Amino acid sequence: MIEQSAIDSAVKRLAQALDALDAAVERRREADRGGADLAAQVQALGLDRNQLASTLDAETARARRLEATNREIAERLDLAIASIQSVLDTNE
Repeated sequence: MIEQSAIDSAVKRLAQALDALDAAVERRREADRGGADLAAQVQALGLDRNQLASTLDAETARARRLEATNREIAERLDLAIASIQSVLDTNE
């Protein structure tokens, strides 16, 4: 009877150990899935970053072109004002 009790106790401990192992395996699977999700998010962020960097470069180039055009227009306006002022001064 004592041997049966020892066997039952050992079987019970084995069952508990197997349950703990199953739980550990499931936690590991969850962690691996979470890691895969995180890797996908990091990749998506990298793609977004590349797209934003490209857009920023294009907008920076556009801003530089606009600044150059603005300077050119300002110079032309200054010349036109000077010409008009010269004509007015001559006719006075």
